[in-house]
Amino acid sequence: MAASRYRRPSPASVGFGHTEPVSPHHAQLSSTASSLDELIKRVVAAADDLAGDREDLASDLYEVERSLRTGARRLTTVLRRLDGR
Repeated sequence: MAASRYRRPSPASVGFGHTEPVSPHHAQLSSTASSLDELIKRVVAAADDLAGDREDLASDLYEVERSLRTGARRLTTVLRRLDGR
């Protein structure tokens, strides 16, 4: 039987351009970042609902939103650093 002319590509050349291993923490932190984005949306929605009647609570929730956004930006930076970017 004749040898096949087809050569399989090397594992490093297959995929989406990632040739370096991904940190084992990346998937968990990426999922956490997505959850954090969803949490921010929920906090903002609650603050918006309270804005007319309970400005004190709405103000506190907007402060929580700012803190969560700061944390989300920091987490995004950590994820980029894990990826080596």
